[in-house]
Amino acid sequence: AMLKISTSYLKKNGLRNFSTTKDKFFDSAEQALADVKSGDWISMGGFGIVGIPEKGVLTLLEKPIKNLNIVSNVAGIGDWGIGLLMKNKQVGSMNGSYVGENPVYESQYLHGEVDLNLHPQGSLAEKCRAAASGVAAFYSPTGVGTLVETGGFPVRLGKDGKSIVRVSKPKEKREFNGREYILEEPMEIDFSMIKAHQADKKGNLRFRKTARNFNPDMAGCATVTLAEVEEIVDEIPPEQVHFPGCFVDRIYMGDKTLKRIERLRIDKGQGIDMPHSKERGNKRLRITQRAVQELENGMYVNLGVGIPSYTPNLAKGVDMDLQGENGLVGLGPYPKEHEVDPDVINAAKETVTVGVGGTFSRSSESFGMMRGGHLHMTMLGGLQVSQTADLANWIIPGQLVKGMGGAMDLVSCGAKVVITMEHCSPKGDHKVLEKCALPLTGKGVVTRLITDMGVFDFENGKMILKEIAPGTSLDELKESTSAKFDVWKDLKVMKV
Repeated sequence: AMLKISTSYLKKNGLRNFSTTKDKFFDSAEQALADVKSGDWISMGGFGIVGIPEKGVLTLLEKPIKNLNIVSNVAGIGDWGIGLLMKNKQVGSMNGSYVGENPVYESQYLHGEVDLNLHPQGSLAEKCRAAASGVAAFYSPTGVGTLVETGGFPVRLGKDGKSIVRVSKPKEKREFNGREYILEEPMEIDFSMIKAHQADKKGNLRFRKTARNFNPDMAGCATVTLAEVEEIVDEIPPEQVHFPGCFVDRIYMGDKTLKRIERLRIDKGQGIDMPHSKERGNKRLRITQRAVQELENGMYVNLGVGIPSYTPNLAKGVDMDLQGENGLVGLGPYPKEHEVDPDVINAAKETVTVGVGGTFSRSSESFGMMRGGHLHMTMLGGLQVSQTADLANWIIPGQLVKGMGGAMDLVSCGAKVVITMEHCSPKGDHKVLEKCALPLTGKGVVTRLITDMGVFDFENGKMILKEIAPGTSLDELKESTSAKFDVWKDLKVMKV
Protein backbone atom coordinates (compact mmCIF):
# COMPACT_ATOMS: atom_id res chain seq x y z
CA ALA A 1 0.00 0.00 0.00
CA MET A 2 1.14 3.54 -0.75
CA LEU A 3 -0.03 6.84 0.72
CA LYS A 4 -0.72 9.27 -2.14
CA ILE A 5 -0.15 12.35 0.03
CA SER A 6 2.15 12.18 3.04
CA THR A 7 0.36 12.01 6.36
CA SER A 8 3.04 14.37 7.64
CA TYR A 9 1.96 17.09 5.18
CA LEU A 10 -1.71 16.56 5.88
CA LYS A 11 -1.43 16.70 9.66
CA LYS A 12 0.96 19.63 9.76
CA ASN A 13 -1.35 21.62 7.51
CA GLY A 14 -4.52 20.79 9.40
CA LEU A 15 -5.89 18.47 6.70
CA ARG A 16 -6.95 14.85 6.75
CA ASN A 17 -6.39 12.04 4.27
CA PHE A 18 -9.78 10.89 2.97
CA SER A 19 -8.46 7.87 1.09
CA THR A 20 -10.15 4.52 1.79
CA THR A 21 -9.28 2.61 4.94
CA LYS A 22 -7.74 -0.07 2.72
CA ASP A 23 -4.78 2.27 2.25
CA LYS A 24 -3.94 1.81 5.93
CA PHE A 25 -3.07 -1.86 5.60
CA PHE A 26 0.50 -2.75 4.64
CA ASP A 27 1.81 -6.14 3.64
CA SER A 28 4.77 -6.00 5.99
CA ALA A 29 6.48 -4.01 8.72
CA GLU A 30 9.26 -3.27 6.23
CA GLN A 31 6.82 -1.48 3.94
CA ALA A 32 5.09 0.38 6.77
CA LEU A 33 8.41 1.63 8.20
CA ALA A 34 10.14 2.28 4.88
CA ASP A 35 10.39 6.06 5.32
CA VAL A 36 11.82 6.07 8.85
CA LYS A 37 15.25 7.74 8.72
CA SER A 38 18.18 8.60 10.99
CA GLY A 39 17.44 11.26 13.58
CA ASP A 40 13.67 10.70 13.60
CA TRP A 41 11.63 10.95 16.78
CA ILE A 42 9.81 7.67 17.42
CA SER A 43 7.39 6.92 20.25
CA MET A 44 6.70 3.30 21.20
CA GLY A 45 3.94 1.80 23.29
CA GLY A 46 4.59 -0.79 25.95
CA PHE A 47 5.22 -1.29 29.65
CA GLY A 48 8.44 -3.18 30.21
CA ILE A 49 8.31 -5.53 27.22
CA VAL A 50 4.55 -6.09 27.40
CA GLY A 51 2.65 -4.52 24.52
CA ILE A 52 5.73 -3.47 22.56
CA PRO A 53 5.77 -3.49 18.72
CA GLU A 54 8.16 -6.46 18.52
CA LYS A 55 8.17 -6.85 14.75
CA GLY A 56 8.59 -3.13 14.22
CA VAL A 57 11.65 -3.00 16.49
CA LEU A 58 13.23 -5.94 14.67
CA THR A 59 12.55 -4.15 11.37
CA LEU A 60 14.28 -0.97 12.57
CA LEU A 61 17.20 -3.12 13.66
CA GLU A 62 17.80 -4.10 10.02
CA LYS A 63 17.66 -0.56 8.67
CA PRO A 64 20.89 1.49 8.23
CA ILE A 65 19.68 4.26 10.53
CA LYS A 66 21.05 5.77 13.73
CA ASN A 67 20.63 8.64 16.22
CA LEU A 68 16.99 7.74 16.76
CA ASN A 69 15.19 9.73 19.45
CA ILE A 70 13.04 7.18 21.26
CA VAL A 71 10.05 8.18 23.39
CA SER A 72 8.87 5.27 25.52
CA ASN A 73 7.94 4.59 29.11
CA VAL A 74 10.91 2.27 29.64
CA ALA A 75 14.03 1.29 27.74
CA GLY A 76 13.17 -2.39 27.53
CA ILE A 77 15.73 -5.00 28.58
CA GLY A 78 19.24 -5.60 27.31
CA ASP A 79 18.36 -8.22 24.71
CA TRP A 80 14.80 -7.40 23.67
CA GLY A 81 12.68 -4.49 22.55
CA ILE A 82 14.33 -1.06 22.54
CA GLY A 83 17.35 -2.70 24.17
CA LEU A 84 18.22 -4.28 20.83
CA LEU A 85 18.35 -0.87 19.15
CA MET A 86 20.60 0.42 21.91
CA LYS A 87 22.88 -2.57 21.68
CA ASN A 88 23.14 -1.85 17.96
CA LYS A 89 24.09 1.79 18.69
CA GLN A 90 21.03 3.14 16.85
CA VAL A 91 19.66 5.29 19.67
CA GLY A 92 20.81 8.88 20.20
CA SER A 93 18.41 9.83 22.99
CA MET A 94 15.95 8.07 25.25
CA ASN A 95 12.95 10.00 26.51
CA GLY A 96 11.01 8.07 29.13
CA SER A 97 10.31 7.60 32.81
CA TYR A 98 12.33 4.52 33.66
CA VAL A 99 15.57 3.07 32.35
CA GLY A 100 14.24 -0.28 33.48
CA GLU A 101 16.23 -3.48 33.55
CA ASN A 102 18.49 -2.41 30.71
CA PRO A 103 22.17 -2.46 31.74
CA VAL A 104 23.20 -1.70 28.15
CA TYR A 105 21.45 1.64 28.17
CA GLU A 106 22.47 2.49 31.73
CA SER A 107 26.10 1.86 30.73
CA GLN A 108 25.80 3.95 27.54
CA TYR A 109 24.38 6.86 29.51
CA LEU A 110 27.00 6.67 32.27
CA HIS A 111 29.74 6.65 29.60
CA GLY A 112 28.39 9.70 27.77
CA GLU A 113 27.22 7.89 24.64
CA VAL A 114 23.51 8.82 24.68
CA ASP A 115 21.10 11.44 26.04
CA LEU A 116 18.67 10.60 28.82
CA ASN A 117 15.59 12.80 29.22
CA LEU A 118 13.51 11.58 32.15
CA HIS A 119 9.84 12.42 32.64
CA PRO A 120 7.45 11.31 35.39
CA GLN A 121 5.44 8.43 33.97
CA GLY A 122 2.04 10.04 34.33
CA SER A 123 3.30 13.28 32.80
CA LEU A 124 4.78 11.32 29.89
CA ALA A 125 1.46 9.58 29.23
CA GLU A 126 -0.38 12.89 29.42
CA LYS A 127 2.16 14.60 27.09
CA CYS A 128 1.44 11.92 24.50
CA ARG A 129 -2.32 12.06 25.01
CA ALA A 130 -2.23 15.87 24.79
CA ALA A 131 -0.33 15.73 21.51
CA ALA A 132 -2.93 13.38 20.05
CA SER A 133 -5.75 15.61 21.33
CA GLY A 134 -4.45 18.95 20.07
CA VAL A 135 -3.67 20.31 23.53
CA ALA A 136 -0.76 22.75 23.42
CA ALA A 137 0.31 22.36 27.08
CA PHE A 138 -0.99 21.57 30.55
CA TYR A 139 -0.13 22.15 34.21
CA SER A 140 0.60 19.22 36.55
CA PRO A 141 1.45 19.01 40.27
CA THR A 142 3.87 16.17 39.55
CA GLY A 143 7.53 16.99 40.07
CA VAL A 144 7.11 20.26 41.97
CA GLY A 145 10.19 20.85 44.15
CA THR A 146 12.30 18.30 42.27
CA LEU A 147 14.76 18.36 39.37
CA VAL A 148 11.76 18.07 37.05
CA GLU A 149 10.82 21.61 38.05
CA THR A 150 14.21 23.19 38.69
CA GLY A 151 16.13 21.51 35.87
CA GLY A 152 19.77 20.56 36.23
CA PHE A 153 19.47 16.81 35.67
CA PRO A 154 22.49 15.63 33.61
CA VAL A 155 20.91 14.78 30.26
CA ARG A 156 24.30 14.00 28.72
CA LEU A 157 27.51 13.05 30.50
CA GLY A 158 31.02 13.36 29.14
CA LYS A 159 32.94 10.29 27.99
CA ASP A 160 34.61 10.17 31.41
CA GLY A 161 31.19 9.61 32.97
CA LYS A 162 31.76 12.48 35.41
CA SER A 163 31.69 15.74 33.47
CA ILE A 164 28.30 17.08 32.40
CA VAL A 165 27.70 18.07 28.79
CA ARG A 166 24.02 19.02 28.93
CA VAL A 167 21.39 19.41 31.65
CA SER A 168 17.60 19.56 31.70
CA LYS A 169 15.90 22.96 31.60
CA PRO A 170 13.72 24.43 34.37
CA LYS A 171 9.96 24.53 33.89
CA GLU A 172 7.46 27.30 34.48
CA LYS A 173 5.60 27.04 37.80
CA ARG A 174 2.23 28.55 38.67
CA GLU A 175 -0.14 28.41 41.59
CA PHE A 176 -3.80 27.44 41.23
CA ASN A 177 -6.13 27.46 44.24
CA GLY A 178 -3.20 27.46 46.63
CA ARG A 179 -1.36 24.55 45.01
CA GLU A 180 1.76 24.67 42.84
CA TYR A 181 1.87 23.19 39.32
CA ILE A 182 4.49 23.04 36.57
CA LEU A 183 3.98 23.48 32.84
CA GLU A 184 4.33 20.41 30.62
CA GLU A 185 4.36 20.50 26.84
CA PRO A 186 3.74 17.71 24.31
CA MET A 187 6.65 16.44 22.23
CA GLU A 188 6.83 16.59 18.45
CA ILE A 189 6.99 12.99 17.25
CA ASP A 190 7.58 11.77 13.69
CA PHE A 191 6.42 8.16 14.03
CA SER A 192 4.42 6.45 16.74
CA MET A 193 4.75 2.65 16.85
CA ILE A 194 2.04 0.93 18.88
CA LYS A 195 0.91 -2.64 19.48
CA ALA A 196 -2.68 -3.88 19.49
CA HIS A 197 -4.28 -7.30 19.76
CA GLN A 198 -6.81 -6.79 16.96
CA ALA A 199 -7.57 -4.41 14.13
CA ASP A 200 -10.71 -4.57 12.03
CA LYS A 201 -11.14 -3.56 8.42
CA LYS A 202 -11.91 0.02 9.49
CA GLY A 203 -8.67 0.27 11.41
CA ASN A 204 -10.33 0.22 14.81
CA LEU A 205 -8.17 -1.34 17.52
CA ARG A 206 -8.58 -3.62 20.48
CA PHE A 207 -5.88 -4.19 23.09
CA ARG A 208 -5.28 -7.18 25.33
CA LYS A 209 -5.19 -6.82 29.12
CA THR A 210 -2.13 -4.94 30.48
CA ALA A 211 -0.68 -4.78 26.96
CA ARG A 212 -2.96 -1.76 26.55
CA ASN A 213 -0.78 0.50 28.79
CA PHE A 214 0.79 3.38 26.80
CA ASN A 215 -0.42 2.23 23.39
CA PRO A 216 -3.69 4.24 23.18
CA ASP A 217 -1.86 7.33 24.46
CA MET A 218 0.87 6.96 21.85
CA ALA A 219 -1.69 6.50 19.06
CA GLY A 220 -2.22 9.75 17.20
CA CYS A 221 0.52 11.68 19.03
CA ALA A 222 2.85 11.57 16.00
CA THR A 223 2.79 12.68 12.39
CA VAL A 224 2.38 9.00 11.44
CA THR A 225 0.93 6.31 13.73
CA LEU A 226 1.70 2.69 12.90
CA ALA A 227 -0.16 -0.15 14.58
CA GLU A 228 1.35 -3.62 14.79
CA VAL A 229 -1.45 -6.13 15.38
CA GLU A 230 -1.76 -9.81 16.21
CA GLU A 231 -5.02 -10.33 14.33
CA ILE A 232 -7.00 -8.61 11.59
CA VAL A 233 -10.75 -9.28 11.72
CA ASP A 234 -13.69 -8.10 9.63
CA GLU A 235 -15.29 -6.14 12.44
CA ILE A 236 -14.73 -5.47 16.13
CA PRO A 237 -18.16 -4.99 17.76
CA PRO A 238 -18.57 -1.25 18.44
CA GLU A 239 -18.86 -1.69 22.20
CA GLN A 240 -15.57 -3.63 22.21
CA VAL A 241 -13.51 -1.08 20.25
CA HIS A 242 -10.82 0.36 22.51
CA PHE A 243 -9.54 2.91 20.03
CA PRO A 244 -11.07 4.28 16.80
CA GLY A 245 -9.25 3.91 13.51
CA CYS A 246 -9.15 7.64 12.76
CA PHE A 247 -6.06 7.89 14.99
CA VAL A 248 -4.18 5.21 13.03
CA ASP A 249 -2.38 5.75 9.72
CA ARG A 250 -0.74 2.39 8.95
CA ILE A 251 -1.42 -1.17 10.08
CA TYR A 252 0.65 -4.32 9.64
CA MET A 253 0.65 -7.84 11.07
CA GLY A 254 3.21 -8.70 13.73
CA ASP A 255 3.85 -12.28 12.73
CA LYS A 256 5.52 -14.78 15.07
CA THR A 257 4.95 -12.69 18.19
CA LEU A 258 7.11 -14.06 21.00
CA LYS A 259 5.61 -12.22 23.98
CA ARG A 260 8.61 -12.78 26.19
CA ILE A 261 8.09 -12.59 29.94
CA GLU A 262 10.45 -10.24 31.75
CA ARG A 263 9.88 -11.55 35.28
CA LEU A 264 8.14 -14.89 35.58
CA ARG A 265 6.75 -15.31 39.09
CA ILE A 266 4.78 -18.45 39.94
CA ASP A 267 2.93 -19.41 43.09
CA LYS A 268 4.35 -22.83 43.96
CA GLY A 269 2.44 -23.02 47.21
CA GLN A 270 5.60 -22.48 49.28
CA GLY A 271 5.18 -18.85 50.26
CA ILE A 272 6.93 -15.80 48.78
CA ASP A 273 10.29 -16.51 47.20
CA MET A 274 12.41 -13.44 47.99
CA PRO A 275 15.16 -13.08 45.32
CA HIS A 276 17.82 -12.09 47.87
CA SER A 277 20.09 -13.58 50.52
CA LYS A 278 18.30 -15.25 53.41
CA GLU A 279 19.05 -12.33 55.76
CA ARG A 280 17.81 -9.67 53.33
CA GLY A 281 14.88 -11.85 52.32
CA ASN A 282 13.77 -12.15 55.95
CA LYS A 283 14.00 -8.37 56.39
CA ARG A 284 11.91 -7.72 53.30
CA LEU A 285 9.37 -10.37 54.32
CA ARG A 286 9.03 -8.67 57.72
CA ILE A 287 8.39 -5.33 56.03
CA THR A 288 5.82 -6.89 53.69
CA GLN A 289 4.01 -8.61 56.57
CA ARG A 290 3.70 -5.27 58.36
CA ALA A 291 2.77 -3.37 55.20
CA VAL A 292 -0.20 -5.68 54.54
CA GLN A 293 -1.73 -4.47 57.79
CA GLU A 294 -2.21 -1.04 56.19
CA LEU A 295 -4.86 -2.45 53.85
CA GLU A 296 -8.52 -2.05 54.77
CA ASN A 297 -11.83 -3.08 53.23
CA GLY A 298 -13.05 -0.74 50.50
CA MET A 299 -9.68 0.79 49.73
CA TYR A 300 -8.19 1.56 46.32
CA VAL A 301 -4.43 1.20 46.76
CA ASN A 302 -1.54 1.67 44.35
CA LEU A 303 1.42 -0.68 44.66
CA GLY A 304 4.83 0.35 43.36
CA VAL A 305 7.84 -1.81 42.52
CA GLY A 306 10.06 -3.56 45.06
CA ILE A 307 8.68 -4.63 48.42
CA PRO A 308 5.10 -3.40 47.70
CA SER A 309 4.79 -5.86 44.81
CA TYR A 310 4.81 -8.78 47.28
CA THR A 311 1.77 -7.44 49.13
CA PRO A 312 -1.05 -9.13 47.11
CA ASN A 313 0.37 -12.53 48.02
CA LEU A 314 -0.17 -11.90 51.73
CA ALA A 315 -3.35 -9.80 51.59
CA LYS A 316 -5.89 -12.40 52.64
CA GLY A 317 -9.44 -11.60 53.69
CA VAL A 318 -9.35 -7.91 52.77
CA ASP A 319 -11.91 -6.70 50.23
CA MET A 320 -10.06 -3.90 48.43
CA ASP A 321 -8.68 -3.13 44.98
CA LEU A 322 -4.95 -2.97 44.28
CA GLN A 323 -3.86 -0.77 41.39
CA GLY A 324 -0.76 -1.11 39.23
CA GLU A 325 0.43 1.96 37.35
CA ASN A 326 0.31 -0.02 34.09
CA GLY A 327 -3.49 0.26 34.02
CA LEU A 328 -4.57 -2.80 36.01
CA VAL A 329 -7.01 -2.33 38.89
CA GLY A 330 -7.66 -5.56 40.77
CA LEU A 331 -4.14 -6.93 41.15
CA GLY A 332 -4.11 -10.48 42.43
CA PRO A 333 -1.32 -12.73 43.74
CA TYR A 334 1.27 -14.52 41.63
CA PRO A 335 -0.29 -17.11 39.28
CA LYS A 336 -0.16 -20.88 39.41
CA GLU A 337 1.83 -22.28 36.52
CA HIS A 338 -1.28 -22.91 34.40
CA GLU A 339 -2.54 -19.35 35.02
CA VAL A 340 0.49 -17.51 33.62
CA ASP A 341 -0.45 -14.90 31.00
CA PRO A 342 2.36 -12.82 29.44
CA ASP A 343 -0.09 -9.92 29.03
CA VAL A 344 -0.91 -9.71 32.75
CA ILE A 345 1.83 -8.08 34.81
CA ASN A 346 2.23 -5.68 37.73
CA ALA A 347 4.30 -2.49 37.98
CA ALA A 348 7.41 -4.60 38.66
CA LYS A 349 6.82 -6.44 35.33
CA GLU A 350 6.07 -9.66 37.23
CA THR A 351 3.39 -12.11 36.16
CA VAL A 352 0.28 -11.75 38.33
CA THR A 353 -3.41 -12.65 38.33
CA VAL A 354 -6.49 -10.43 38.13
CA GLY A 355 -9.05 -10.41 40.92
CA VAL A 356 -12.81 -10.54 40.53
CA GLY A 357 -14.04 -7.23 39.11
CA GLY A 358 -10.59 -6.27 37.81
CA THR A 359 -10.25 -3.73 35.01
CA PHE A 360 -7.68 -2.60 32.44
CA SER A 361 -7.14 0.95 31.25
CA ARG A 362 -4.67 3.09 29.33
CA SER A 363 -1.71 4.66 31.15
CA SER A 364 -3.04 8.23 31.13
CA GLU A 365 -6.29 7.02 32.70
CA SER A 366 -4.33 5.02 35.27
CA PHE A 367 -2.41 8.12 36.32
CA GLY A 368 -5.58 10.17 36.21
CA MET A 369 -6.83 7.93 39.03
CA MET A 370 -3.80 9.01 41.05
CA ARG A 371 -3.57 12.67 40.10
CA GLY A 372 -7.33 13.12 40.43
CA GLY A 373 -7.35 11.88 44.03
CA HIS A 374 -9.27 8.65 43.42
CA LEU A 375 -6.94 6.40 45.44
CA HIS A 376 -6.82 6.04 49.20
CA MET A 377 -3.17 5.06 49.51
CA THR A 378 0.01 4.44 47.58
CA MET A 379 2.76 2.10 48.74
CA LEU A 380 6.27 2.62 47.34
CA GLY A 381 9.87 1.56 47.88
CA GLY A 382 12.58 4.03 48.84
CA LEU A 383 16.30 4.74 48.76
CA GLN A 384 16.24 7.47 51.41
CA VAL A 385 13.66 9.15 53.65
CA SER A 386 14.33 12.31 55.67
CA GLN A 387 13.02 13.41 59.06
CA THR A 388 10.97 16.05 57.23
CA ALA A 389 9.12 13.39 55.17
CA ASP A 390 11.12 13.91 51.97
CA LEU A 391 11.55 10.88 49.69
CA ALA A 392 14.36 9.94 47.31
CA ASN A 393 13.95 6.73 45.33
CA TRP A 394 14.90 7.17 41.67
CA ILE A 395 18.62 7.75 41.14
CA ILE A 396 22.08 7.52 42.70
CA PRO A 397 24.08 9.96 40.56
CA GLY A 398 27.00 8.33 38.76
CA GLN A 399 26.10 4.85 40.02
CA LEU A 400 22.47 3.85 39.60
CA VAL A 401 20.10 5.28 37.03
CA LYS A 402 16.60 3.84 37.18
CA GLY A 403 14.34 6.84 36.68
CA MET A 404 11.36 8.07 38.65
CA GLY A 405 8.80 5.89 36.88
CA GLY A 406 5.43 6.71 38.40
CA ALA A 407 6.73 7.59 41.86
CA MET A 408 6.61 11.39 41.44
CA ASP A 409 3.02 11.19 40.22
CA LEU A 410 2.06 8.97 43.13
CA VAL A 411 3.55 11.06 45.93
CA SER A 412 1.85 14.19 44.58
CA CYS A 413 -1.63 12.67 44.39
CA GLY A 414 -2.76 13.66 47.90
CA ALA A 415 -3.33 10.08 49.09
CA LYS A 416 -1.65 8.45 52.09
CA VAL A 417 1.95 7.65 51.09
CA VAL A 418 3.48 4.58 52.75
CA ILE A 419 7.17 3.91 52.10
CA THR A 420 8.51 0.39 52.59
CA MET A 421 12.28 -0.05 52.62
CA GLU A 422 15.15 -1.71 54.45
CA HIS A 423 16.35 0.50 57.30
CA CYS A 424 19.99 0.42 56.13
CA SER A 425 21.65 -0.46 52.83
CA PRO A 426 23.32 -3.88 52.41
CA LYS A 427 26.62 -2.09 53.19
CA GLY A 428 25.21 -0.68 56.41
CA ASP A 429 24.74 2.90 55.19
CA HIS A 430 21.93 4.84 56.81
CA LYS A 431 18.82 5.41 54.69
CA VAL A 432 16.67 7.23 57.27
CA LEU A 433 18.38 10.62 57.33
CA GLU A 434 18.19 14.14 58.67
CA LYS A 435 18.22 15.30 55.04
CA CYS A 436 18.13 13.24 51.84
CA ALA A 437 21.47 13.28 50.02
CA LEU A 438 19.98 11.98 46.77
CA PRO A 439 17.74 13.88 44.30
CA LEU A 440 14.20 14.06 45.66
CA THR A 441 11.13 12.25 44.41
CA GLY A 442 8.93 14.44 46.55
CA LYS A 443 9.28 17.01 49.32
CA GLY A 444 7.39 16.44 52.57
CA VAL A 445 5.27 13.69 51.02
CA VAL A 446 5.73 10.61 53.24
CA THR A 447 2.88 9.75 55.61
CA ARG A 448 4.26 6.53 57.07
CA LEU A 449 7.63 4.73 56.83
CA ILE A 450 7.82 0.97 57.41
CA THR A 451 11.28 -0.60 57.72
CA ASP A 452 12.59 -3.88 59.11
CA MET A 453 13.35 -2.03 62.38
CA GLY A 454 10.20 -0.03 62.97
CA VAL A 455 7.26 2.09 61.85
CA PHE A 456 7.45 5.90 61.76
CA ASP A 457 4.70 8.45 61.18
CA PHE A 458 5.17 12.03 60.04
CA GLU A 459 2.82 14.37 61.89
CA ASN A 460 2.84 18.14 62.30
CA GLY A 461 6.42 18.46 61.10
CA LYS A 462 7.72 15.70 63.38
CA MET A 463 8.96 12.17 62.76
CA ILE A 464 7.52 9.82 65.37
CA LEU A 465 8.47 6.20 66.07
CA LYS A 466 5.16 4.36 66.57
CA GLU A 467 6.27 0.72 66.46
CA ILE A 468 9.57 -1.09 66.97
CA ALA A 469 10.43 -4.47 65.44
CA PRO A 470 10.54 -7.48 67.77
CA GLY A 471 14.08 -8.20 68.93
CA THR A 472 15.24 -4.64 68.17
CA SER A 473 16.24 -2.32 71.01
CA LEU A 474 15.66 1.41 70.91
CA ASP A 475 19.42 1.98 71.15
CA GLU A 476 20.05 -0.27 68.12
CA LEU A 477 17.43 1.61 66.13
CA LYS A 478 18.90 4.99 67.06
CA GLU A 479 22.39 3.83 66.06
CA SER A 480 21.04 2.88 62.61
CA THR A 481 19.15 6.15 62.11
CA SER A 482 20.60 9.57 61.26
CA ALA A 483 17.22 11.27 61.42
CA LYS A 484 16.02 12.89 64.61
CA PHE A 485 12.74 11.43 65.79
CA ASP A 486 10.39 11.36 68.77
CA VAL A 487 9.25 8.16 70.45
CA TRP A 488 5.50 7.78 70.80
CA LYS A 489 4.37 7.54 74.42
CA ASP A 490 2.48 4.29 73.63
CA LEU A 491 5.28 2.68 71.59
CA LYS A 492 4.18 -0.75 70.39
CA VAL A 493 5.98 -3.83 69.14
CA MET A 494 5.57 -4.28 65.39
CA LYS A 495 3.30 -7.23 64.58
CA VAL A 496 4.73 -9.52 61.89
